[in-house]
Amino acid sequence: MKRFIATLIAFTLILSVLMTSVSASSATYTNAAEIAQLVDDGYNQGTKGPITITKGTLKTTFSSKTVYLITLSGTEWVFNQSTEALTDLFSGFNLQNSYYYNVVNIISANVPKGSNLILAGHSLGGMIAQQVAADTTIKRNYNILNTVTFGSPLLSNGSREGTVRRLGDVSDIVPLLSVQTILSPLRALAGLNREDGGYYLQPITAHTECYTRTDVWGKYDVTGTKYGSAKLILDLSTRTFFKSPIF
Repeated sequence: MKRFIATLIAFTLILSVLMTSVSASSATYTNAAEIAQLVDDGYNQGTKGPITITKGTLKTTFSSKTVYLITLSGTEWVFNQSTEALTDLFSGFNLQNSYYYNVVNIISANVPKGSNLILAGHSLGGMIAQQVAADTTIKRNYNILNTVTFGSPLLSNGSREGTVRRLGDVSDIVPLLSVQTILSPLRALAGLNREDGGYYLQPITAHTECYTRTDVWGKYDVTGTKYGSAKLILDLSTRTFFKSPIF
């Protein structure tokens, strides 16, 4: 009997350690600002890279799906990293570029085919996300569920897969800096979800600091839907950073 009790106690302790380990590697995200915080980690001066992939579960009112969250940070001046102004220009005109190629190749090499994807990006990263959502290779091999952009202009991709949500502070002018604002102003403006973070006459600060604020973007869920209820449970032990060199 004593041996049974000792075995039971040992088993309970081991189970407790395992559960603590799983809990420590798992995190639940309920709003867009929290996703923007994950995107923001890509601004690391090239030490880890601007691209991350994390496996998780997307839960909505009616479904639960295994997904891979792809985050893409924006413009950053780093030696041999394709997040410089030239990439901004290429992507703004919906032209292929090194950052775009790198994201497509990294997804193809590290995410199992047939998987569900959620793309999220800030500024340039949001433009690249839109390009990836329209890429024929990615659409053929994966299911793109959502693309969420923070402070990013609209691109002309009419064949993007999944739902695209663009979020932009009222003082941030970057979401308007694309040729589509001139060619299709109604579409560019109508598709932009705007909130006021109080950055009057501070467009740069609005662009760089607003999107991680839960008091501004907490009403948007992880898919960028205002008053939505979708949440992401991410296994942070799977989170991997990737670099994006200039070819």
